Amino acid sequence: MNPHPLTPFGLPSDNGGKDLGLFLPVANGGWILSKNKPELDGSYAYNRQCALLAEQAGMDFIMSMSKFRGYGGETKHWDSSLDPIVLMAALSEVTKKTRIVTTLHTLLQNPAVAAKMMATLQQVSGGRAGLNVVTGSYKGEFAQMGAWPEHVNHDQRYDLAYEWVRAVKALWSDESVTMHGDYVTLDDCESWPKPEQRPFLVCAGSSEIGMRLTSEEMDAIFLSGGTGAELSKNSDRAKTIAAEYGRNIRTYSMMTLVIGDSDDAAKATAQHYAAGLDEEALAGMMRAYGFLDAEIGKENDFTRKARSSFMSAQIVGSAKSVTDQVGDLLEASGTDGLMLIFDDYIKSLPIFGAEILPALRERFPDKVAAAVEG
Repeated sequence: MNPHPLTPFGLPSDNGGKDLGLFLPVANGGWILSKNKPELDGSYAYNRQCALLAEQAGMDFIMSMSKFRGYGGETKHWDSSLDPIVLMAALSEVTKKTRIVTTLHTLLQNPAVAAKMMATLQQVSGGRAGLNVVTGSYKGEFAQMGAWPEHVNHDQRYDLAYEWVRAVKALWSDESVTMHGDYVTLDDCESWPKPEQRPFLVCAGSSEIGMRLTSEEMDAIFLSGGTGAELSKNSDRAKTIAAEYGRNIRTYSMMTLVIGDSDDAAKATAQHYAAGLDEEALAGMMRAYGFLDAEIGKENDFTRKARSSFMSAQIVGSAKSVTDQVGDLLEASGTDGLMLIFDDYIKSLPIFGAEILPALRERFPDKVAAAVEG
């Protein structure tokens, strides 16, 4: 048990509740590699509708990824995607309560530029801004624009990220910053305006060095694992590491929900998606991840799971069944929240808000809110 309090950000997890957010579909095709999936163009109009539905449902945050090259295939999966900073600034104007989490790459954005963009987003959103820090990427995605650092290996990318994050934080708080690191150089660097409250920081990290960066510097970590046992192990590790630094960290995971009129109907829908798997797009994704050896045809466990057509772990069933499964996962894992994906956002978000989220709030109450209501 980590004895240190979480940094408060007005989230349910501040007081023992669970944070439930939405991963926006900012690229065409969403999170299903199938010719049979619902139409999803990844447009601003679609994402605006999703953001408004998420806020109406009572979700705690919305988040966008940053993507520069898709996976192709018959569906041209993710070949078209929106810029996350511009998108989230626009969505912060049409929403009022939900936290706005954008994404930046430490390999791509200069920390002084990042600090300025996020301070601006914090103003535009009225203090709701959050930043998902991505420490690496896929070589082909960055090499296409001459931005892949051949001399920086996996662990060094985290060394770079340490300097980057500390530089951004300093620029948010200090009058000027001088830093001569291995990767970041700032000379009497100024950045105004300062955010009134530091933006919420989140990062994904599964390796030891990744967990250490995130547990020391961030407010939340996205964990790998699709079962309660896997997530519990990883969550405990992240919180133990954070305690070594005298702090606590929120632990999240990602999950796709397929909600049907019945369990059988939802399972039939999932099977329909799997039957339409876009093999070429799957190969493009695996090639980008470095998981596919085309010469000898080997696949790892990630590839085999992806043949379901889903790009994340999934929960499938009726609204009641999904409610129970999500609650049981949060209970077993001890994690602080979930970032959710839907196969059909426009159809499913109202169902989630009306039938699923209220039951989850009741099962995992915010202790302060519960005391006030009681």
